[in-house]
Amino acid sequence: MICAFASAICYGTASVLQAVAARAAEPGTGGGVDVALLWRAVRQWRYLAGLCLDGLGFVLQVVALRTLPVYVVGAALAASLAVTAVVASRVLRVRLSRVEWTAVAVVCAGLAMLALASGREGHRAGPAGLDWALLGVVGGILLLGAAAGRLPERPRALVLGLGAGFGFGVVEVAVRLVDGVDLTDPALYALLTGGGTAFLLLTSALQRGSVTTATAGMVLGETIGPAVVGVAWLGDTTHPGLGRLAVTGFAVAVVGSLILARFGEAPDPGREGGRSHRPG
Repeated sequence: MICAFASAICYGTASVLQAVAARAAEPGTGGGVDVALLWRAVRQWRYLAGLCLDGLGFVLQVVALRTLPVYVVGAALAASLAVTAVVASRVLRVRLSRVEWTAVAVVCAGLAMLALASGREGHRAGPAGLDWALLGVVGGILLLGAAAGRLPERPRALVLGLGAGFGFGVVEVAVRLVDGVDLTDPALYALLTGGGTAFLLLTSALQRGSVTTATAGMVLGETIGPAVVGVAWLGDTTHPGLGRLAVTGFAVAVVGSLILARFGEAPDPGREGGRSHRPG
């Protein structure tokens, strides 16, 4: 559980750095999948520093996924928004409302319930073809991102955010399926392409759309699906008699994260109250 918390801290802090870099980058073609935009963002030191933190967070995430159920790790990663909110309040001097401070406490309470109720991770390999299905999901996410480029701003942000969340969800499940470095293992390629696709779509969503809408979509995409897969197919369980507590903790943590969704992008400190350029 410590690794899951530490991973959330890394991701939450990295999002502050990456979002500032993404917003500072010049807009590209306006499509949902814009590789040039990602390249312009990566050339900034803040984005690179964020990527370093993301790398450390990913290592910690892998360790956590090897010892905890997927639903616990997914909720902890969604809770990185609480970390971002706290970092933004201290570093960027963003004013958090009473509701947002309450949401931070709610996220912590939900994670505490999950820590008490969760069992160990399951050891099932899942149904035959699950690894190939994950690769198919990645292909679908790319098509979803391309189609999102033709949508109006708010639905575009939601679709891109959902796509990014699905990509991160693929990573969570693929980590459990990968057994060493096997270049013939489709789960390995699903892990790599899922993560890359998720970053691509998320960068486009943060640069062009409503921060709150995009991040809410991402939270839903990266938590619910992988949690269902973990319980239904990978053998994830709870401590005996604590199933309801786990479900409650998961729901509480996700709801609290959704309330903090505007912190999916670092607010602009040059604006009053540190609010984002676009409505969230």
